[in-house]
Amino acid sequence: MHDIRAIRENPAAFDAALARRGLSPLSSDVLALDEARRAAIRAAETAQAAQNAASKEVGAAKARGDDAEFERLRALVAEKKAEVAAMTAEAGVKDGELRDMLLRIPNSPLPEVPEGADEAGNVEIRRWGTPRTLDFAPKEHFDIAGVKPGMDFATAAKLSGSRFVVLRGAVIRVHRALAQFMLDTHVTEHALTETWTPVLVKEEAMYGTNQLPKFAEDSYQTTNGWWLVPTSEVTLTNTVAGDVLDEATLPIRMCAHTQCFRSEAGSAGKDTTGMLRQHQFEKVEMVSITRPEDSLAEHARMTACAEAILEKLELPYRTIVLCTGDMGFGATKTHDLEVWLPGQNTYREISSVSVCGDFQARRMNARFRRAEGKPEFVHTLNGSGLAVGRCLIAVLENGQQADGSVDLPAALHPYLGGKTRISATGALE
Repeated sequence: MHDIRAIRENPAAFDAALARRGLSPLSSDVLALDEARRAAIRAAETAQAAQNAASKEVGAAKARGDDAEFERLRALVAEKKAEVAAMTAEAGVKDGELRDMLLRIPNSPLPEVPEGADEAGNVEIRRWGTPRTLDFAPKEHFDIAGVKPGMDFATAAKLSGSRFVVLRGAVIRVHRALAQFMLDTHVTEHALTETWTPVLVKEEAMYGTNQLPKFAEDSYQTTNGWWLVPTSEVTLTNTVAGDVLDEATLPIRMCAHTQCFRSEAGSAGKDTTGMLRQHQFEKVEMVSITRPEDSLAEHARMTACAEAILEKLELPYRTIVLCTGDMGFGATKTHDLEVWLPGQNTYREISSVSVCGDFQARRMNARFRRAEGKPEFVHTLNGSGLAVGRCLIAVLENGQQADGSVDLPAALHPYLGGKTRISATGALE
């Protein structure tokens, strides 16, 4: 959420940041509502002062027997009391309207973020690995012979509808191995603290990490008001909501493996076949809480953590910086990792690592205290480390052989009891 004081002090800079995202100026609307709120507060304070003064005089008028003045003052006190209540209520309404407006405005991009209207404006910054040269036509994951027995979309549709899958046998073994491998790597090599969190959260947690109010249709809400998390970014980041942390505890680095749930409301017609875009999926998420001056270095570190997983799995990928028009709502800068998928003959997103500045911290009131000075807002970062289902797709497609079998990365062999491949008939061998 934006700092209203910063908008008051430099409305032009606020509008310039919105313009970089392709949005119209909003400072005049924000400041008009802010002034209405402040005017109502001033009116309430003035009425309260008049009420207090009249209240003091009521007793004096009564003591000297001035009944007329007593009645006049008593009526004035009642009038001012009603005025205070009305102005306080008006200020509350305006405060709510201002907060709702600010909650719907995206974060400001950092100056180094490239300009662009959409994904065409993204900038590749590095590439790792070389896609295999195949002497056969590669298939997408769901068409590989050895994968078909373990990837059942028909049964999932019977159970739940479209964009679900039932995994069995060797395929789910590899899926589970991937999640375990990611967690172990992040904990033992990247010094992240493994955390287990709920997948049902209160509404304020969704507000804290900017899923609400703007993106309500992208998530699922239960009948009793809980929300199913679209990512454990929601829970991990909100662990510090409302806290004032000691500076010495920062940075806080966490990871979690959870189920994730997304309605995919804006993806009608996109990736309707296969596992690429599902309503329910698993992800290993990374979250860091830092001091403001450390957040960009932490962003680079988190990106490297995600890249390391792909490199250990021998999966070619590229790292890109998202442009202003493709960046997520809460991000001030984002790196996307795109993994090579031979079946689609292209790179597809497998991780998004974002630094959010104090945007989420303001929504959550998450702060830290230095040795001297007032508490300051922390900076928050989040990133996939990685999306397990998409990583499974990449492992299957990059390891596919001409006969329909799949060779599995060496990093997974210890997690599969020494097994190294999926046969063309779907057996783990």
